[in-house]
Amino acid sequence: MAAAQGDLRHLLPTNWKKTVSSWLDEDTPSFDYGGFVVGETDQVAVLYGKAPGVLAGVPFFDEVFTQVNCRVDWFLKEGEFFEPGPTGRKEVARVYGNARNLLLGERPALNMLARASGIATRARRLRQLKDQHGWTGVIAGTRKTTPGFRIVEKYAMLVGGVDTHRMDLSSMIMLKDNHVWATGSITNAVKAARSTGGFALKIEVECRSEEEAVEAIEAGADIIMLDNFDGKGLVSCAQTLKDRYAGKCTFLIEGSGGLTEQNVVDYFGTGVDVLSFGSITQSVPHIDFSLKVQPKK
Repeated sequence: MAAAQGDLRHLLPTNWKKTVSSWLDEDTPSFDYGGFVVGETDQVAVLYGKAPGVLAGVPFFDEVFTQVNCRVDWFLKEGEFFEPGPTGRKEVARVYGNARNLLLGERPALNMLARASGIATRARRLRQLKDQHGWTGVIAGTRKTTPGFRIVEKYAMLVGGVDTHRMDLSSMIMLKDNHVWATGSITNAVKAARSTGGFALKIEVECRSEEEAVEAIEAGADIIMLDNFDGKGLVSCAQTLKDRYAGKCTFLIEGSGGLTEQNVVDYFGTGVDVLSFGSITQSVPHIDFSLKVQPKK
């Protein structure tokens, strides 16, 4: 897993703090009426985790409160699995600052943390299934992310232990059905892509049949995505293609479409290199957190 190789926050681009600023700007576009009520008395707020999950999004949570002049002390490490226990809530962190600033950061920070931790939790379960069954391929997310929130969601995938897949349209050339229909054939689409992507970018082609996969391989695609196959069909087709082109050319086989935690084991095969899941980010359950200012004694 990437987290075992270094500090994931060192991946974050130069603009990530601006993204955090935009969350605060969105939530307080004009007067802070609640802030007027509570004022600037020094307070301590406890972050509680109220559902089982993998903690993810720590740098973003920290940055929210840094920007409103608060300090966070964590009791869990990012990537750690926690359960709320018999009390129904787990103390995850404490945030120190004045009352108004704590409440300015509260909702943007909690919304982010709940979603990032939900993504990391699902990713971790998929990674565990892969490891338990000894499958040596890659579990990956997709580009089906929330607009404006992709950096957090891709980061959470890494915390959970899966591959991010391509980050954006500029990261890898993926040719899907619309590209093929617009150019007339898989061969035409791959040729056009190679003319601009050159040697530095891989080309992936979405294929709905073995025949389309053969055309993509013959055209020089680097990755063949077998889309919406059932488990048995994917494993069989992948192995047939690998056997057919053994010693002639190399390519990766990716399975995508219809994959879930419940059926993923059916897709584990020696000829399958990658399984990608839109469900890692789409309709993923969030992990419930709350931030509670502690009453003065």
